[in-house]
Order: sequence, then structure tokens, then C-alpha cells
Amino acid sequence: MASSEAPADVTRISLILVEDNRLLREGLTAMVGRHQDLHILAAVGDRDNVLQKVQQLEPQVVLLDLGLRSQNSLRLVESIRKSHPDVKLIVMDLLPAECDVVEFVKAGVSGFLMKDATFDEFLKTIRLVAGGTKVLPPSLTGSLFSEIAHLAARRERALFASAVRLTKRERQVIRLIADGQSNKEIAQQLNVATFTVKSHVHNILEKLALRTRVQVASFYAHEGPSLEAVQET
Repeated sequence: MASSEAPADVTRISLILVEDNRLLREGLTAMVGRHQDLHILAAVGDRDNVLQKVQQLEPQVVLLDLGLRSQNSLRLVESIRKSHPDVKLIVMDLLPAECDVVEFVKAGVSGFLMKDATFDEFLKTIRLVAGGTKVLPPSLTGSLFSEIAHLAARRERALFASAVRLTKRERQVIRLIADGQSNKEIAQQLNVATFTVKSHVHNILEKLALRTRVQVASFYAHEGPSLEAVQET
């Protein structure tokens, strides 16, 4: 059996394993311990202590056997990512639905391991995720990426269509709203009546399907360059 101690020139990936099945937890711990580049800091079966363990031990990767359809699992992932944004998370479960994968990706999960994965696949996923690669279930990769690409393309088309529909004056008003100016201040700068500015703001909200000035400012923060690039037709 190879030693679990790594030579000085080997960078070890530190892990916390969360698995409520004691036999599986102890078996994985023993098998991982044979690999010099991996080090399990803790193997726990109680999910309630996960955040505390992450705070104390500061692992690079957390392996979570939580059940993708549990709302508590999703909240735990969100909590870990919020308090420890540098920690990579891998979820271990049976084959999840695409909607579950999307929700957990949004929450911050970097990798997925199926329960029928081989141990070599288990090790490969840990190393890839620790290195910054996102690892999705192989059976979902093609369809999920296609859907993500489709949604992104639809979003770009919608944003472009909204920007084209905005007049030059409306784009000016959006920029000034993003600068934090009131309707009165915008009216003074553009040399128009305050009522005219209110009308522009109403039209902007309608065209962009937004409800508040804060949302308009957020829109400009993300889409300002594209908005400025649209020329008046």
C-alpha cells in the first residue's frame, strides 16, 4: 500500500467528506488515503456540523452526499459558497434531473459525481474540480450545455431588441439614472421639463420590462457597453 504521506514537492488537495452511510464514508476515506495528492481533513455523517468543519479546517474541496432534491441541501450549498467562496463543492448522488443540476450550478456547485461512478472517476472529478474545472454528469453534458447556450442566445437577442427600441434620449436618461440622478437633475442636465423625464422613465421601464430605477441602474451596469453601441436608426 502506498504511503498516505505526500513528498514535499506534492501539492495535496484537502477535502471534507460528508456521507451519512458509515460503511461508504470509511471505505472512501481509506481508499483516498492511499493517494499522496489527496488528504481528507474530516469525514462526517452529520450535515449540521458541515459549516463548522469548513470554518475550522478550510478545505479546498467539500464532497457532499446530500440528495439533490432536498431543499436543505441547496441551502447548505448556498451557505458554504456565501461564507467560503473559495471552497469547491462536489455533489454525490444518483442521476439528477437537468433542472436540479441547473439549480445547484447556480448555487455554486462545481462538480457532480454519480453513485455508480468508478473510483477512478471519483478521483478524476476531485482533481479536475480542485484545478478549477466544472464537471457535469456525462449523460447530461451535451443536452445541458445546449440548453444553456440556447438560453444565452435568447437573452442576447432580447437585450439587443430592447436596446434597439430605446431612443437616443432614453439611452441618455438610463445612463443618468445609473449615475444616481433624480428626475429633476436629469431634466436640468438635458434642458427639458421634469414631466418629460418622467415620461421617458415610464417608457424605459415598459420597454425593458423593469419596475424600478434601481433595476434600470443594474441593467446599465451590466449592459452599458452594448447599450452605448446601439446606434439610432
